[in-house]
Amino acid sequence: MIDMTDDAFAFMPYPFVDVPHAAEGPLSGYTFAAKDLFDVAGYPTGGGNPHMLAMSGIKGATAPVVQQLLDAGARLVGKTHTNEMAFSMSGKNAHYGTPRNGAAWERIPGGSSSGSASAVSNQLCDFALGSDTGGSVRTPASYCGLYGLRPSHGRLSLAATQALCESMDTAGYFTRDAELFGKVGDCLLGEDPAPLPATPRLLISDTLMAMLPQASRDALAPALARVEAACGPLATLEGELPSLTDGYWAFRYIQGYEAWQAQGATIEAYGLTLGPDVAARFAWSKAVTAEQYRQSCAVREQFTQAWDALLADAVLVLPTVPDIAPLLSALDEEIEQTRQISHHLLAIAVLCQRPQVTMPLASKDGAPLGLSLMGPRGSDLSLVRLACQV
Repeated sequence: MIDMTDDAFAFMPYPFVDVPHAAEGPLSGYTFAAKDLFDVAGYPTGGGNPHMLAMSGIKGATAPVVQQLLDAGARLVGKTHTNEMAFSMSGKNAHYGTPRNGAAWERIPGGSSSGSASAVSNQLCDFALGSDTGGSVRTPASYCGLYGLRPSHGRLSLAATQALCESMDTAGYFTRDAELFGKVGDCLLGEDPAPLPATPRLLISDTLMAMLPQASRDALAPALARVEAACGPLATLEGELPSLTDGYWAFRYIQGYEAWQAQGATIEAYGLTLGPDVAARFAWSKAVTAEQYRQSCAVREQFTQAWDALLADAVLVLPTVPDIAPLLSALDEEIEQTRQISHHLLAIAVLCQRPQVTMPLASKDGAPLGLSLMGPRGSDLSLVRLACQV
């Protein structure tokens, strides 16, 4: 049981429930936490908003992805904070505060799986479940110095999980070390429908690397050398990339339209009080038209086809996000600007429905900076094992 008086603010202060778990299994002896979007029998599901918490009631059934871990012998120690309605990337919550970044206390943890990343980085549990729609596992993993997985879309069940954007939501997880990253992957993912070859081709894009500040590129250089030492040489990706700006706006319109479809009626029917940033995001989402959504879905299809042609069955090595976590003192405008730049990188896997793992291989100014591997759809477990190899 977690001491809820700890000062990391990673966990929702719910009364502890001893959720049954298997006595023996591959994850016996390990503890985990679940983002407060996943239903767990005996707990409410608040989704980062007090109104949603008040309407939740105590759940009578557990989300399948949580149950898989319990059945593997892992012990659940609590539910973790999330950015409100999972619709933010800062880790800050206007109602509940900001979980502590265990790797860089003076910096934001990143969101929306901020509590899960905080719990793992502060060593309050061994691993944690999060969700990733536009980067909500990969960003806090990079910011907090963790391994993190966004799986192929649909690879892990999202039943009994609060939705944000049906066609882009995924369940993912965080660990501090590679060995456990692999063990959790084995339990959750099962065998790959499209495994990587024994010696996969690794590609790197000069265009994507050029998006980073020079200091970030310099910080990642030893990490790239480490990948080459473990997996072989990185070849340069040839060919013109599809427009990342067009991809970003397609992502924004699709996310906005589906987010309003998922939560708009509840927000208006019950007059939910939202933090200023989340309220502005939902207001923008409400204005997205069905025609903008249709056009953006067409852009997504073209974007995916272009990346599939460029990559085929290769693994793309890319920066997770452009830079280290902003300071806690950063203005909201600065954090929003960082979010927009980050999404140009993060949206590639989202739109293409490809798995992406981020690895804590670099640092800059004393704070972590992640490097990612993105594989073909259905190669999730192979990709996790490749990360472990690195």
